[in-house]
Amino acid sequence: MLRATLLVLAVGLLLTIRAESVAGATRSPARGFEIGVSFGPDLESGPVDGRILVMLSRTAEPEPRLQVRAGVKAIPIFGIDVDGLRAGVEAIVDAGTFGYPITSLGDLPAGEYWVQAVLHRYETFHLKDGRVLKLPMDRGEGQHWNLAPGNLLSEPRLVRVDPAAGGRLSIRLEKKIPPIDEPKETRYVRHVKIQSLLLTEFWGRPMYLGAWVLVPDGFDAHPEARYPLMIFHGHFPSEFGSFREEAPDPNLAPEYSERFRVEGYNRIEQQEAHDQYKQWTSPGHPRVLIAEIQHASPYYDDSYAVNSANLGPYGDAITHELIPHIEKTFRGLGEPWARFLYGGSTGGWEALAAQVFYPDDYNGCFAACPDPIDFRAYTLVNLYEHVNAYHDEGEFRRVARPGYRNNRGEVTATLEDFNHLELVLGTKGRSGEQFDIWQAVYSPPGKDGYPQPIWDKRTGVIDHDVAASWKEHFDLRHILERDWAKLGPRLAGKIHLYCGDLDNYYLNNAVHLMEEFLKGTTAPPYGGEVDYGDRAEHCWNGDHANPNHLSRLRYNTFYLPRIVARIEATAPSGADLRSWRY
Repeated sequence: MLRATLLVLAVGLLLTIRAESVAGATRSPARGFEIGVSFGPDLESGPVDGRILVMLSRTAEPEPRLQVRAGVKAIPIFGIDVDGLRAGVEAIVDAGTFGYPITSLGDLPAGEYWVQAVLHRYETFHLKDGRVLKLPMDRGEGQHWNLAPGNLLSEPRLVRVDPAAGGRLSIRLEKKIPPIDEPKETRYVRHVKIQSLLLTEFWGRPMYLGAWVLVPDGFDAHPEARYPLMIFHGHFPSEFGSFREEAPDPNLAPEYSERFRVEGYNRIEQQEAHDQYKQWTSPGHPRVLIAEIQHASPYYDDSYAVNSANLGPYGDAITHELIPHIEKTFRGLGEPWARFLYGGSTGGWEALAAQVFYPDDYNGCFAACPDPIDFRAYTLVNLYEHVNAYHDEGEFRRVARPGYRNNRGEVTATLEDFNHLELVLGTKGRSGEQFDIWQAVYSPPGKDGYPQPIWDKRTGVIDHDVAASWKEHFDLRHILERDWAKLGPRLAGKIHLYCGDLDNYYLNNAVHLMEEFLKGTTAPPYGGEVDYGDRAEHCWNGDHANPNHLSRLRYNTFYLPRIVARIEATAPSGADLRSWRY
């Protein structure tokens, strides 16, 4: 429970604080307001590496650690790295600590705040190439610093902060987030986990891949059947999504979806999941396997499913270790013509990238609202021509680049918002958030061993040498254009792209650029599909018949008819087209 007790700071603890900018800030001879964070030996015996995060909110529900976000509804958060922090020693957050959306603690408006602190743990990795890095390993939660087992945190408490005073507020980390329960299987939903030899070698410690596998109705009763495999890429799945065997809970309290402006969206989600269960088990439904893979990395809740200098050979590990294991365990057909990729957003980029980098291993990708697939439209940044990611500048005016819009076009966060929050959450690309994982996947290692920044995180100034490296290795449109003579014949009919033309993150711009190339090719033609949803936002998957809040829940079944049609059209002579059609 939240400790709803008003903390009255003793006279003398609050002294005068001087508002300063972080850039070039110097400590005033007078004491400024500080926040000290520590833990006791009863909570942690040894020294700890990681990131201390301190949050302040006007409300206690939910806890401040669960309110952190970019944009107009941001709450103040400050962060510092700690190396070998010992019990009883306070880590100090002060006016020189970078914060978001308020840059300095010294500029915090006077008032009462619910204050909470978290210590996000790092561990030391000794990589095969000799790099020694301190990074947050995923612990089963999908790389969420505010939920990660083993992280230390304080109970929120109400504090009076006065910027006209100084002193120190001491916060004691009081508890440790407990481990996550092992995944639970059902009749239809199974779980697999393997140690990857390729990733273990790269990272210098045991590394694992997993997957939730949805088996078809009659799986156990038809041991002779062999099945096609649909691979759903996306963020870390703690369970198999949009599939519910039990009926919706009639007592579930309805919750409003702010994003979709829909009342009772949690009830809709349960109903949709149960409807898909009924469809999955209905007579005549194609019997296939669906795998939602788990490949959380030390930088993010997934790896982006490609080989990377900073993350290691995840592409090879997924394609050559995990997928064959799934097919062997669950009687997959085990042939490229019977493997398909699909997903949205991160999963959309991964589906396309895996198809491009492994053109002969898969028979098609259905990529919805993919992350930037042309770095001339890296959201709203042209990495090759723009000077600054955060602003467009003229002689007399500077305009901030938007980062997020709703389906009315209303902007609630800028690119600077997202990146400054990431910088607070973690230095050296360790925030576990979106722009940092793109950087970790696409960049070469820097001199310090961590991903080389694509731009200065504070100012937004772009490093065009790094951008040039990104172009040659991960700009999917450029790679296809550069290598079409050898890739085109192997990708014919396999590329299908879908995006709303009001995508919240402006991802439709890169899809348009990709479409220009694909539809302009004639040697050979790409033979796929590019489609847009009118006024549709993020996660639109090609479904013109339903609104976004419904279609985003139907990925697992929406592409299945097209996949079956492609199997029938492209399967080699003598292929098994019958055992799985019972």
